Amino acid sequence: MRNFLANNREDLISRCKTKVAQRPRRAATEHQLANGIPLFLEQLIRTLAAEEDDKLADSIRISGPSGGDSLSLSEMGVSATAHGKELLKLGYTVDQVVHDYGDLCQAITDLAFERDAPFAVGEFRTLNRCLDNAIADAVTEFSSQRDTQIARQQTRDATERFGFFVHELRNGLGTATLAIHALELGNMPVGGATGAVLKRSLAAMGALISRAVAEVRNGLPEQRQTFSLAAFIKEAETAAQLIASAAGCAFEVSRVDHLLAIRGNRELLLAALANILQNAFKFTHPHTAIALKVHALGEHVLIEVEDHCGGLPTGSAATMFAPFNQHSHDRSGLGLGLSIARQSVEADLGALTVRDVPGIGCVFTICLPRHTLP
Repeated sequence: MRNFLANNREDLISRCKTKVAQRPRRAATEHQLANGIPLFLEQLIRTLAAEEDDKLADSIRISGPSGGDSLSLSEMGVSATAHGKELLKLGYTVDQVVHDYGDLCQAITDLAFERDAPFAVGEFRTLNRCLDNAIADAVTEFSSQRDTQIARQQTRDATERFGFFVHELRNGLGTATLAIHALELGNMPVGGATGAVLKRSLAAMGALISRAVAEVRNGLPEQRQTFSLAAFIKEAETAAQLIASAAGCAFEVSRVDHLLAIRGNRELLLAALANILQNAFKFTHPHTAIALKVHALGEHVLIEVEDHCGGLPTGSAATMFAPFNQHSHDRSGLGLGLSIARQSVEADLGALTVRDVPGIGCVFTICLPRHTLP
């Protein structure tokens, strides 16, 4: 078998490449093809040569004992481990890792039959031992690396969800605190507009906590509804006026057609708009104006927030909505506001985009399907 493999090495590798190419959803690279099965084939040839020369210790060192060695990988085991890791990076599945070695076994069998080349029983045992060890080591490393990837992604997801919860809770607390200060300074009644902002902020924090509890228990329930766009904008305006006063900025809101409506999770969409407005007040230049404009365009409704931040740095629009991405030296936040806003808008079949107005500022646009109140 050793001479047969050595003399037909290129033919066997070519057959394996052909089988790989025919298998669906495989995108093997030349690097992977050169360092996977070809390297295994070379090690198999050396193993057979060592056994022919009665150098059993060399044979075990190259390809490992029957059943493998969990304490010390053989030379073939080290290569198979690297091969399994490489296949994971290429996006393969565990069954495709096994098929890689099965392709070679099938190629050897087919070519031996075509060439009428008989093999000794002992040689077949060596072939099976090498395949068994290589597959086990490759699959073990593949699974280990995949489990590590999954664990890391789960940790990132959990961190992001917790960050979103903290961010929204802090936003609600911040608005409630501004409302309380306004009530105290102005000696205003709790039953007025500012008191309503306070009540809504407390209710929003309660709803946020309830959603978190529900998600832990049973997953989030469906909370979509059709509601007045004018009332929605008015609620956002009342809360934003407190921030505008604290920031010393003018806040302009356009008139909204009272027949217009949108559909979605009202609380999450309101939080999304609040995040965009807070971002605008944070970055706009002192004593400038923030504009909140609303209009219908065909089958959609556009909600636009215009600021005077001076324009966006080159390339920043592409990463504007990435989580934990902060765009200023002010590190008081988590860099989650715009990411939360985009997720909330997209969950209700909408889109959130940003447009740069060089030298002036930028415009954030929420685009949602248009509905009409009865």
